[in-house]
Amino acid sequence: MATAGEWYYVRDGETVGPVARAELIRMLPAVGGPDALIYGPGTPDWTRARHVAAIAAELAGTTGPPPAPLARTRMADEIDYEIYGDDMQFVEITLDPNEVVVAEAGAMMYMTSGIEMQTVLGDASGQKGLLDKLFDAGKRMVTGESLFLTTFGNVARQRERVSFAAPYPGKVIPLHVDELGGEVLCQKAAFLCAARGTQVGIAFQKRIGVGLFGGEGFIMQSITGDGLAFVHAGGTIVQRELGPGETLRLDTGCLVALQPSVDYDIQTVGGIKNAVFGGEGLFLATLRGPGRVWLQSLPFSRLAGRLLSGFASKKGEGSVLGGLGNIFERD
Repeated sequence: MATAGEWYYVRDGETVGPVARAELIRMLPAVGGPDALIYGPGTPDWTRARHVAAIAAELAGTTGPPPAPLARTRMADEIDYEIYGDDMQFVEITLDPNEVVVAEAGAMMYMTSGIEMQTVLGDASGQKGLLDKLFDAGKRMVTGESLFLTTFGNVARQRERVSFAAPYPGKVIPLHVDELGGEVLCQKAAFLCAARGTQVGIAFQKRIGVGLFGGEGFIMQSITGDGLAFVHAGGTIVQRELGPGETLRLDTGCLVALQPSVDYDIQTVGGIKNAVFGGEGLFLATLRGPGRVWLQSLPFSRLAGRLLSGFASKKGEGSVLGGLGNIFERD
């Protein structure tokens, strides 16, 4: 928690502060206005300025006492959930009547009788018109995702349940997007499901090096809104809170998600022997705070590589005769 009267904001990926509140208000229009990332008294984490009622009121030039934070209307449905399993997890979501959850096509595991399933094109938040939905569908196609999302709504008079499973071994991570500043960036294909009102888009990497060698290419998924979203990742998941200027280096495939306030770049491993014989490749991802990041111990690319390697070497495994030993194998 920031000290009383001290505020921080992000400018060009750098943390600026501490500054007084009057200085913060003066500088915000130059760094994004309502969309600027700020941190200060009463904010548990880096947050968009528009989500801090007192700051948003001053930016808008209103007079009188600022509205209470709870007066802000929540756009997303407030859903309940429970995550089951250890290494092969799935999330079960309980919906009140008329509540809806949005999911990737093919992610559903089971649903009770009062759930109605519908397939929608592009954005499923219910806040956009046809042209915007077509544009969103095109963006999803760029990321390699399906053009369609699936909605699961409770049309009964009692609470109903629907569950979604991760496509490969790993963990399901719940993200309270409103508590994370209203936006989270994650690796392609990480999105599993979210409450209605949450929007799934794309975010382009601004640095050429990150796009070419960052493991995720130039495009990441952007999850925005004020609801609950779920992403999946491989192996064990670790969450790290990076302070201002704190740096973390990692394998390029181990990054799952990060807040937009975190600076993401690529660096070479250094040293010819490290690059050729170190087994970690030529590049490492470099994350610099402030902000929160999520890491995975088993990227899907690494898992797929090991499986393919195992299939390729299956012939002759466990036999001193090598390939000749397969002559005596039974089907």
